[in-house]
Amino acid sequence: MNTGSSPQVGQIVRILKGKDAGEAAVVIAVIDSRFVYIADGDKRKFDGPKKKNIGHLELIPFISSEVVNSLEETGRVTNGKLRFAVMKYGSPAGISADEKGD
Repeated sequence: MNTGSSPQVGQIVRILKGKDAGEAAVVIAVIDSRFVYIADGDKRKFDGPKKKNIGHLELIPFISSEVVNSLEETGRVTNGKLRFAVMKYGSPAGISADEKGD
């Protein structure tokens, strides 16, 4: 069981499993202790978010206030804001230190 912090709406995550592995996205809804909906505003629009098991995500300690504020005010967030949050946080999947290996 994952004892780490639980994901929060607006939080940036890196996808570890599945066809989008290595990509960054934003949590737009928390379903329960195991599942969240994520979107990146690009391939995954706000209106068609991906349901993900949080065990398949790396939680990044960054929460986009723009996304949180927009969801609180209007109940939705524009794809542009999602793209901005993903860009601001994360470059496209670069190689992290533990992936380089020899």
